[in-house]
Amino acid sequence: VWIAPYGTALPTDAKTELAVDYKCLGYLSEDGVGNSFTKDHDNIKSWGGVVVLSYHTETKDEFVFTPIENKNTEVIKMQFGDDNVTGTLATGITAKANASDPTDHVYVIEVIERDSTLHRIVIPVGKVTALGDIVYKDDECEGRETTLTAQADDSANTHYEYWVKEA
Repeated sequence: VWIAPYGTALPTDAKTELAVDYKCLGYLSEDGVGNSFTKDHDNIKSWGGVVVLSYHTETKDEFVFTPIENKNTEVIKMQFGDDNVTGTLATGITAKANASDPTDHVYVIEVIERDSTLHRIVIPVGKVTALGDIVYKDDECEGRETTLTAQADDSANTHYEYWVKEA
């Protein structure tokens, strides 16, 4: 998974090299990345219960993953907010947990499928909307499950997917 500031140029295919503004979030847990894309509707019924109109009420596009490189400053900034993290591992990292609203970012998820097909998912406007618990334990990697909510871009799209078969 890669992250860049909101407004960074979006890739438009599965294999063009990403711009230098994209930073890698490192290893993810073995659960990979989950995507839930739902469209909710409500119904208006006539007397007697026959549905006469179904109308769209909400579209929700969420991605869930657990970064396990808990000392990666890009991961820490994504989870706590860019303005709430200072320093480097060499100088000492400080993260402040507070109620500030997370910053929108661009996210790119890259997958190499078993048949060598490259699959790229581009989220033009993503916001961290939930963080899971973290467990500090000898036999587990430290990582917080992270939920991104993909928001509509100027074209009303929440994410794009691209595939190409590698020769």
